[in-house]
Amino acid sequence: MPEQKSNLEEVIQKNASGPKSAQVDGQSVEQHPLSDVIKADMYLASKKAAKSRSSGLKFTKMSHSGA
Repeated sequence: MPEQKSNLEEVIQKNASGPKSAQVDGQSVEQHPLSDVIKADMYLASKKAAKSRSSGLKFTKMSHSGA
């Protein structure tokens, strides 16, 4: 998973800095829209959080002082 996370971060940076589409010698290339890549990153992060043991919650044991 860490490799996939860094890969998505690289894709987001590359998409943001590069052109949306390009044509060379009659061949054209178009990138995924940046909003779709960001949504995919958010989806994978939420999926990872849902799989974690605590599901994003922190449990603590509370006790009163009992005067």
